[in-house]
Amino acid sequence: MSKPGALVPLTVDQDPSIPSLTINGTMLHVETHGTPSDPILIMVHGGPGGDYRSLLNAVDFVNDGFYVVFYDQRGTGLSKREDKSQYEQADAVQLYINDLNALVDHFQQTSAQKVFLMGHSWGAMLSTAYINQHPEKISGVVLAEPGGFTWDQTSDYLSRSNKIKFFSEALNDAVFPEQIIAGRDDQEILDYKASFFSTFENAPGNTIGNPGSYPFWRNGAVVFEKLLENAEKYNFDFTTNLHSFSTRVLFMYSERNQAYGPDWAATVSSPYPNVKLEQVQNCGHEMLYFGWTDLYPKAASYLNSLK
Repeated sequence: MSKPGALVPLTVDQDPSIPSLTINGTMLHVETHGTPSDPILIMVHGGPGGDYRSLLNAVDFVNDGFYVVFYDQRGTGLSKREDKSQYEQADAVQLYINDLNALVDHFQQTSAQKVFLMGHSWGAMLSTAYINQHPEKISGVVLAEPGGFTWDQTSDYLSRSNKIKFFSEALNDAVFPEQIIAGRDDQEILDYKASFFSTFENAPGNTIGNPGSYPFWRNGAVVFEKLLENAEKYNFDFTTNLHSFSTRVLFMYSERNQAYGPDWAATVSSPYPNVKLEQVQNCGHEMLYFGWTDLYPKAASYLNSLK
């Protein structure tokens, strides 16, 4: 087999020139912009199994006086690949909550320094899971089209979007055929196959309103498969303590995602006691990439009001 890097980019443990941070027993791909003492804005990408490359427009928030932190989540993007057994436990999502908490603790210089989150899709779900456990640590949050905050909600949304049924034979056929030859531990080949499959949701006429593909470095195929399998098996509910987060939340949905819309945005956001709903014009689900012109001033106005 070809040496690492022939099919997909190297990860941080394979290439020391990639900016990284070691936390909670793993190495994450982490990039920062701005002044470290400014209010912190952590960007939380979608997936599971995505990366932050399509979120890099958010460097613009440096001009608003924020210290912007990007990171690829555990086992995905350019972060170190971990064994699939990490994601098979009932509390697998807790790993991701703990990693985000470690990032907050690492970058926050004093208790007075405010921390904000901006999450997209699965990243908005993870941001909410974090706030559900640590509401006192976050001074504001922008949520962009989370599928849902419970598994029932998320499953409902996925059934109306154009995403393939995650646990069907079609998924296995499309993403994982090379496991017969290379073995399931060979994550480089699985990530390579997943990169082809990921174009499915952006095909012409797609329900979620994307005009085409958006940039990414490398999929985390094992994370994608195992976290969704985990959700179906164990379910989740990220809303149990949201009533204690009284700060206003900016909840954004796109104009062209036919599976979302204002009614679904109102339903999903309802566990938060103080929510502002905003539509992002002229884009679909990947609004932080394709809809930045409209999203940025709305998000900046919200964040600047709280910093």
